[in-house]
Amino acid sequence: MTGLSIQVLADFYECDPNVLDNEDLIRESMLEAAQKCGATIILHNFHKFSPQGVSGMIIIAESHFAIHTWPEHSYAAVDLFTCGQSIKPEPGLNYLAQVLKSKHQTTNVISRGYQFDKTKQS
Repeated sequence: MTGLSIQVLADFYECDPNVLDNEDLIRESMLEAAQKCGATIILHNFHKFSPQGVSGMIIIAESHFAIHTWPEHSYAAVDLFTCGQSIKPEPGLNYLAQVLKSKHQTTNVISRGYQFDKTKQS
């Protein structure tokens, strides 16, 4: 079995709440992180919530890159879904950790879209 894609779920804890609530900085940082991953950016959209928080999505040729922030909890969730082997998540996620001033991060990698060898199915 091999996966068609991977999904990286990254959690950023103890971040700077002012950074997490800054739509322009979040947009610029996510676009830069996508480039550092080697992604091909197609389009993007970001939204500032009231009273606080930012969500954004970047559509990349390889799939998508999204962020949701909770300044009141000093927390951000990032999702990088990618097809193929060309994307390297680490440089982009490391960059985001620095920008968000995160003191602790976790990542989970999920292989998606398994292809089964039909000759071995029972």
